[in-house]
Amino acid sequence: MANPELKSYPSATALAEACAGEFLAFVAVSAGAVSVAVSGGRIAKDFFSAVARQAKANGQSLTEVHFFWADERCVPPDDAESNYRSAAELLFAPLGLSAGNIHRIRGEDEPAAAANAAEAELRSLVAISPSGQPVLDFVLLGMGEDGHVASLFPGEPETVIRSAAVYRPVTASKPPPRRISLGYGAIAAAREVWVLASGAGKELALRESLASDGRNPLARVLREREHTQVFTELVR
Repeated sequence: MANPELKSYPSATALAEACAGEFLAFVAVSAGAVSVAVSGGRIAKDFFSAVARQAKANGQSLTEVHFFWADERCVPPDDAESNYRSAAELLFAPLGLSAGNIHRIRGEDEPAAAANAAEAELRSLVAISPSGQPVLDFVLLGMGEDGHVASLFPGEPETVIRSAAVYRPVTASKPPPRRISLGYGAIAAAREVWVLASGAGKELALRESLASDGRNPLARVLREREHTQVFTELVR
């Protein structure tokens, strides 16, 4: 299958509903525990709500799913900017998920310590690749107007981009600036990566990421993987 696999929808709502249904199907056919890293943003919130609604309607349990984060803002978990808070309110609480299934990044802690703790917890629960990266079953990413994914922004030095760190502190080019993100290596090692490319002002970034010579963070992710699914209403 070609990389990437582009899936186009007539609206952001249709995108979120379709992606939620495919995610629940993915969980249903997976054997044993499933490790999932989620992101924040408007379309992720729509996805969380759709997953909760469809799971309830289908009577599907997510008790075998362990939730991690692709990135987190350096704020407390009850802060409006917290990626954890969005998932907790829209997905975990409606489905009554156990705290043992939720492995949040402690955004309120010192960033380097929080990144190290998140890496240690992830390594304790998933398989490790030959290159030393933990292998998540599923990573859900959004995309920003500049093509950033997770909290990996354009303009980082190549030495930083190629860091083997699983999680690392970053300084974002948009508020809030202090964040913690999965690195490129951890994203590349995941079994499945799905990207929700949605929202006004993002079409040019998506087209760049799909170009063979694209230079933004999503383009790099796509080049480093054999297969990635991109869900979008921006291009047909």
